[in-house]
Amino acid sequence: MKRIFAAAFAAAVTALGASAATSSELEDNLTAEKPVPAEKPARKAWKSTPLTDTNLQLFYDFGTDRRFVTLTYEMFHPDAWGNTFFFVDLDFNWRNEEGKNVGISGAYTELSRSLNFWQDTPMKDFSVQVEYDGGLGGYNGGSFPIHHAFLLGANYFLHSNDYRYTATVQLLYKQYLGFRSTVPMQFTLVWECKDLFGAKGLNFKGFADVWGERNKCLFLSEPQLWYAVGQWFGCPNLNLGTEIELSYNFAGIEAFRCRPCLGLKWVF
Repeated sequence: MKRIFAAAFAAAVTALGASAATSSELEDNLTAEKPVPAEKPARKAWKSTPLTDTNLQLFYDFGTDRRFVTLTYEMFHPDAWGNTFFFVDLDFNWRNEEGKNVGISGAYTELSRSLNFWQDTPMKDFSVQVEYDGGLGGYNGGSFPIHHAFLLGANYFLHSNDYRYTATVQLLYKQYLGFRSTVPMQFTLVWECKDLFGAKGLNFKGFADVWGERNKCLFLSEPQLWYAVGQWFGCPNLNLGTEIELSYNFAGIEAFRCRPCLGLKWVF
């Protein structure tokens, strides 16, 4: 929460038209469906297309050190000056003295704004990005802050002719409050492949982050595969899918981890 890469992710681009936007880097035991993307529509397209894309995701994490449920709310909204993306992750893993799961153990959020005032120029695929990350983690007997992080940088949007395949490359300066990093930078890749292999409703998306935190290099990626199962019984909003969290030096664990998840997504 799975921070979530990303990730949308934070949602790659609609068949609109120009630059890109957000990512998802997480910094705690939260599994974001980060991710998912943030992209940029062309000025001519966004006016005639539904602007806001929101979804609700529910994941069960099968990782041996997890095994709990994460709820993610995600929103992407393009406009004439860029786009806004955010997600909120909630981990349901607060256990009482008897070991019973009785509440929310952590919350994490990312909020980013992609700025592009030159969507009708040859530089339309480049955007300026500002972002905030932060939250609250918990464990039995206490809680801890996920330090405020402020990011500033640029992103570049790539796409196929029909916009079924999109990618956003981001390079950001990252400043934490409370400590300094030796290399205060973050590199992010966000992607989406719609109707994969020609199968309607089969979407492959995700993000990959590499960043510096204190004196360490961290890696997090959350590829997702979704299928719109509801299209077969009159409920196109319903999706069934999976996410695999791949991480290194993440959330206090100085090792590589692979944590598979199974989830449902409702697209509003």
